[in-house]
Amino acid sequence: MTIYQVFTRLFGADKAGIPFGTKAQNGCGTMQDFTAKALEQIRNLGCTHIWYTGVIEHASKTDYSSYGIAVDNPDVIKGEAGSPYAIRDYYDIDPDLAKDPAKRIREFELLVERTHKAGLKVIIDFVPNHVARQYHSDSKPAGVRDLGEDDNTSCSFSPQNNFYYLHSEQLHLDNILQGSTYQEVPAKATGNDNFTSWPNRNDWYETIKLNYGIDIISGRQVHFCPTPDTWKKMLQILLYWASKGIDGFRCDMAEMVPVEFWEWALPQVKTAYPNIVFIAEVYNPALYRDYIHRGKFDYLYDKVGLYDTLLNVCRGQSTQSITSCWQSVDDIREHMLNFLENHDEQRLASDFLLGCGEKALPALLVSSLMPSPFMLYFGQELGERGMDEEGFSGRDGRTTIFDYWSVSTIRRWRNKGRFDGKQLTEEEISLQQTYQSILQLREQELYTSEGFYDLMYVNRHLHRQYAFVRHSGKKFSLIVANFSNQEETVTINIPKHFFEFTGIKEKENKTFSNVLNGKKIKSSFNSTEPLVLTLPANFGVILR
Repeated sequence: MTIYQVFTRLFGADKAGIPFGTKAQNGCGTMQDFTAKALEQIRNLGCTHIWYTGVIEHASKTDYSSYGIAVDNPDVIKGEAGSPYAIRDYYDIDPDLAKDPAKRIREFELLVERTHKAGLKVIIDFVPNHVARQYHSDSKPAGVRDLGEDDNTSCSFSPQNNFYYLHSEQLHLDNILQGSTYQEVPAKATGNDNFTSWPNRNDWYETIKLNYGIDIISGRQVHFCPTPDTWKKMLQILLYWASKGIDGFRCDMAEMVPVEFWEWALPQVKTAYPNIVFIAEVYNPALYRDYIHRGKFDYLYDKVGLYDTLLNVCRGQSTQSITSCWQSVDDIREHMLNFLENHDEQRLASDFLLGCGEKALPALLVSSLMPSPFMLYFGQELGERGMDEEGFSGRDGRTTIFDYWSVSTIRRWRNKGRFDGKQLTEEEISLQQTYQSILQLREQELYTSEGFYDLMYVNRHLHRQYAFVRHSGKKFSLIVANFSNQEETVTINIPKHFFEFTGIKEKENKTFSNVLNGKKIKSSFNSTEPLVLTLPANFGVILR
């Protein structure tokens, strides 16, 4: 699995935007911008899945009342376009993404068909922990009751309520803006588990927390029997989107939802749709195995493990730390989703991190060629810097998820759908080709096998390089990533245990091919004399 995460509304946006611009001013990409040619380009990059981020209808300042969608109060919306994680209607597609908003569901169904025809599988978000302050579904199937529609608002908590209520209190937005016209009585708990009626700007104040039967207000007692109403509603939503032919869900902040819900819901979805996959955003390593073994998740974010470690190594930490990192999750390695960027993190090439995309290439070799799923964020392969000041998000090194905007590298790569490279710089083209070379290797048999051998325990002298072997039968590749800013000549020891463990024969002279540049290297390959390798700065070699 190699996932291309793309922020759907930004992919096809062609206007160079103005800060805080409206949709009319800055434009907006649509699902139809994912043409057969666009999807072919993503597939040829070496990707197997595409995660269309932000396709479910969310709160926005754009008026779609002519399509039967109620206008939202702007005081509880972040940015002009709104957060894709403040869901306004779980059963609908965001109208921003449709050429014809009246046909937005059909346009999504056609997007799924086009994506599958291009040889890619479809992942969408499932946001189970919170919804927009003014949640209302105008597209729910017949017989489905809206969230909160049957709640008893006279009590703070009930196992059958969908929301938590701050009894007799009014929501106050004074800490965020003055003169707010938004009224909410009684106030509901805010999405990031803020159980006060005075949220701050850094809270998820545009959202309200969903109640899964845990009395968070009074000591976190659980009430899971009878089955809470929220569980039933969430299962209906999962089954609804699974019926549209999608291939997986990325579940936002899954760890804020009790594992008991996932344990109950996911097997039911997988019984109806056996091939569907679930990816969990979980940051607490103490919860990993619970959410895999009990919660039945296929994959978890490896953020606080490999992502954080590789970023620290890029900044100067010893590469020896990578070994202990993967060892901590070795028993669940095939469930850990590796990545170097996503919509929450700062861009690698931003001024806040590495300053240019090329400096992340050694981390790419490690993260993508370990035997785990891998994900990249659109524009990462072009060195997108994320240094725009788009509006609500500010100049923070991230690509905005709140504003109508156009991403420079993506806009120039697309070149109005031509994908001819004419507007890209030589550096951007070179970086993209390097990503393509590495990611295409992941699809070869050698790199989809479980054969992985870390060489660092016999190479304690290495602190700016990381060496490991991927092997399958008698075939193998030696990968050495160089995190140094300069060319380095290093010695690599191969232990006798490696040859005994893999059955590969020791040889005095062996010819390797560096698959990254096609050059041949002659060297010994045995346990008595080390390999001597010259490694390019901020890159490495893959020797087959």
